[in-house]
Amino acid sequence: MANERLRVLEDVEKEIAAILQCAGNIVLELSKDKHNASFLDRQLVQFQSSVNRVESELSGQIRYLTQVATGQPHEGSTYSARKDCQMALNRAEYAKVKLGELGRTCEVMLEQPQQHQQPT
Repeated sequence: MANERLRVLEDVEKEIAAILQCAGNIVLELSKDKHNASFLDRQLVQFQSSVNRVESELSGQIRYLTQVATGQPHEGSTYSARKDCQMALNRAEYAKVKLGELGRTCEVMLEQPQQHQQPT
């Protein structure tokens, strides 16, 4: 899954390079005294479609990162399950400590009446 995400980001990087190339071609063509309208139209269409693809892919990446950051379960990650498990272990340990304290308190309470009864 992580390799796929990296590959997608590499594709986005290539697409950004294509956008810059189209923009450069458009500026170069516009700087000429007489420019080729059909060439400009083709470059503009390519520029716009590349920008749309980059926007779409980056939006998908942002959605994925938002899910990961909020702890919602998502495909390919065990973070949420590990976090839930760790929290359950912490609660179990806390309950164990509190039960031990309660047990000691009960033992002390049970010993106190016996101490009062013995002298009489």
